[in-house]
Formats: sequence, C-alpha cells, structure tokens
Amino acid sequence: WYWQKEKREPYVKFMEANYPPGFSYEDFGPLFTAEFFDPNQWADTLKASGAKYVVLTSKHHEGFTLWGSKYSWNWNAVDVGPKRDLVAELAMSVRNRTDLRFGLYHSLFEWFNPLFLEDATNFFKTRKFPTSKSLPELYEIVTRYQPEIIWSDGNGNALDTYWNSTGFLAWLYNDSPVRDTVVTNDRWGVGSICTHGGFYTCSDRYNPGHLLPHKWENCMTVDKRSWGYRRDAQLDDYLAIEDLVKQLVETVSCGGNLLMNIGPTHDGRIAVIFEERLRQMGAWLKVNGEAIYGTKPWRAQNDTVTPEVWYTFSPKEGKVNAVFLNWPVSGTLTLGEPQAKLGETQV
Repeated sequence: WYWQKEKREPYVKFMEANYPPGFSYEDFGPLFTAEFFDPNQWADTLKASGAKYVVLTSKHHEGFTLWGSKYSWNWNAVDVGPKRDLVAELAMSVRNRTDLRFGLYHSLFEWFNPLFLEDATNFFKTRKFPTSKSLPELYEIVTRYQPEIIWSDGNGNALDTYWNSTGFLAWLYNDSPVRDTVVTNDRWGVGSICTHGGFYTCSDRYNPGHLLPHKWENCMTVDKRSWGYRRDAQLDDYLAIEDLVKQLVETVSCGGNLLMNIGPTHDGRIAVIFEERLRQMGAWLKVNGEAIYGTKPWRAQNDTVTPEVWYTFSPKEGKVNAVFLNWPVSGTLTLGEPQAKLGETQV
C-alpha cells in the first residue's frame, strides 16, 4: 500500500535498492517459501506463552490466502510459494498439542482486487466482490477449519449491508459447525467497530486504561512499529517483557483480553526474539496467573494511593488481586482501595 498506492519515498527506494527492476508485488508469491515452518514447534511455543487462544492471519488486505481457497485462484499458499495448507497444519498442531482455542483473522476487503475497486467506484451499489470473494471465503474457512474466533478486519469504507455481515453472522451463530462455541469481534463494516460484536477491539493497540461495560480486546504488537516481520528491526523496536506484562495487567484489570501480535518470517519461523517474549510471558503467568485467568474487573481498577497497582477479582475464591508493577522502595506496599475488616479480611 505504501509502495504501490501511496508511493511513499522510503518504500519505493527500498524496493528499487533491493529488488530487480519491474518487480511486482505478485513476484513475492514464490519467494514466500515457509521451508522452516514447523507447526508443532509453533504450537509448543504458543502453549508455553500461557495464551488461551491464537488467531492466525488467514488473509490480509492483499488477498493472498494461507489455505488453498477455491476463491483465490493461484494466489494462495497451496498453489504458490509454500505449496502447503498453512491454516490446516497450524490448526491441527494447536488442537493436537495444546488446549488453546484456534481462531482466524480474515480481511473483508482487498486493496487492489479489481472487483472490489469496481464496487467502490460504483459507491458500493454493486456487490460483485463480497458475493464472489469475501463471503465465500468466510464460509469456506468456517466449514473447513472450524475456527472458534473469527477476527474480521478491513471494512474498505463500506457498510455492513455491502458485506452482508448480518447474514453471515446469523449463519455463523445459528447453523455453522462452531455455532455453540464461536466468538467474533466488531469489525464488520463502517459503524460497527466498538458498537457491535462479541468483543470490541475499537482500534489497533487499544488500551483505554479504564473499565469498559462490554468485553474488549487490546490487539497490539511486540514490534512497536510493525504487524509483520522486519529484517531491519533493532532491539529497541521490540517491547521488553516488562512492557508486555504492564499491557497485560492494565488490560485485564479493565475487563479486556490481550492479543499480542508477532510477525513470522517468509521461511516460516517465529523469530527467536518473539519466541523469547512469548516464553517470558508464560513464565510470568506461571507465577502470577491466578491474578489473570478467570478473573473479572474489581470495583476499582487501580489504586488511589500507590501508582502502577492494578486490581482484578477472582469470583470463585472471592478474592481481590493487587498486581504492582514497581517494587516499593520502602519495602512496604501501601494500598488505598481495599477496605479491610478486622477478623474478616485475610491478606
């Protein structure tokens, strides 16, 4: 998009410097090889992170599907590049080796698809693209892979009526093979974000810092500058585990889930720094997970006296958890919010 549509100078120059003249985006297809893709190793790393669900980008805004879609001829991972069904392989490994829920991200629109561009030119009065591409793909991935999270994205400035989102969602929740377990987000057309959906995402890297009345998710990136893999990334570009734990604690205390994004490489690896961050998160959760898993927001989200203290509530045990992100210099932690009763309150 930056290179071919917006023609931003750094991107144009990068392509000129590193690729042959006349190199097109389509030429990346065969270069996406995934020869080191080991879905079992991915599943083991995801499990070690302490996550409860995983969402794979099955198709982004450029239309390349990671499964052998009937509706994406010669522009999918089975026909071009890896020559493998990456969605099927990861789904199988995650389900065989972990108890994580398996989810799929799917982009409604495609930047350069001629049918979408034609519909857009017609102010979305025609619906060639959703009827022949987007919707059939959605039915295909649900029927074939039975994902329990559908993470929709990319409304292309069109209303939900253009996408027939309500029609698809009605099928998903009433007749689909995952009707009893599926959850969805809020990106189903202009006006639906942060308004309709099983959980709200509101915006990328959304972390409001206060309680929301509806379940939500903070979808953010370990690489501060990218959702993908950058060969030229510096160590400073990656969030440290302390930053990630802070995001997790703030998010959960305000009623959200954390979706931490990592970008794998063209040859199918989770880069070592991403793997380290995932495993560090898992190590932290092994110690502190009871303040995260199965909790609800408490009446106060953070403390009034001591900064960087966040609360969660464990309804089964009837207990309040206070997570403090900075060790008190005095050696004494002072909490203003809990109101202890003599003889009743245990600390």
